[in-house]
Amino acid sequence: MYFTAAELGDQIKKKSSYLCVGLDPDLEKMPPHLQKEKEPVFEFCREIIDNTHDIAVAYKPNLAFFEALGPNGLEVFQRVCDYIPDQNFVIADAKRGDIGNTAKKYAESLFNHYKVDGVTVNPYMGIDTLQPFLSFEDKYTIVLGLTSNPGSADFQKSSLREGHALYEEVIEKVREAGSADNTMLVIGATQDASIRGIRELVPDHFFLVPGIGSQGGDLKSTSLNGFNRNIGLLVNSSRGIIYAGGGRDFANQARKAAEELREQMKDLLDRA
Repeated sequence: MYFTAAELGDQIKKKSSYLCVGLDPDLEKMPPHLQKEKEPVFEFCREIIDNTHDIAVAYKPNLAFFEALGPNGLEVFQRVCDYIPDQNFVIADAKRGDIGNTAKKYAESLFNHYKVDGVTVNPYMGIDTLQPFLSFEDKYTIVLGLTSNPGSADFQKSSLREGHALYEEVIEKVREAGSADNTMLVIGATQDASIRGIRELVPDHFFLVPGIGSQGGDLKSTSLNGFNRNIGLLVNSSRGIIYAGGGRDFANQARKAAEELREQMKDLLDRA
């Protein structure tokens, strides 16, 4: 469902949560009893959604985990996207990045066919790769800015002749190409030392923030340095929630993990 940045902020305030649940369904990590189901991946995602949709503001199904299932995986991906309630924001974690007609077809596939609200994209080939996505009204292009993985330093933090790091140049170009109502930035929670400076570059944009939990990102530091007037953060947790339990009560355990994060988020929202 499309929200302006201000409307998305209102949703966050209503739920006292800026949680995005990452759906990375791995058959090897699912509870054994689901293996007997005709469609174990869909059933796994369905139960996670049923038990967390009132806590989460957004969901981020990761296309790689569905594509790994073969041709049927994309059908499952669509069913999962369709199953997510309308009041939740849906992000296709696809990291697309190509030029011309190829980018246009990627955008058409994800926005028209699967009807997601936002798509993660890789800007390495230039701003023209973003334009086909930006041409869709009421959709978000979510651009990799400063990512959470250790290898982000290999390129993203490289210094340019103008004195900026590459990631800063990307962020400024994204700010010029779109608006806070149609673009977001992926900013890793492990980059908390840089988040305040990034917020100064883009005061109104939302950040999609991976890296909390298993990757070592700090929710408090990320939040207090990244909040803006509309909250401005969607903090993603994948493994920490969906694999919080491995038995028949896995969905209840996922809810408990989501509730724990929401309590931390509520405290930070109150402080802010």
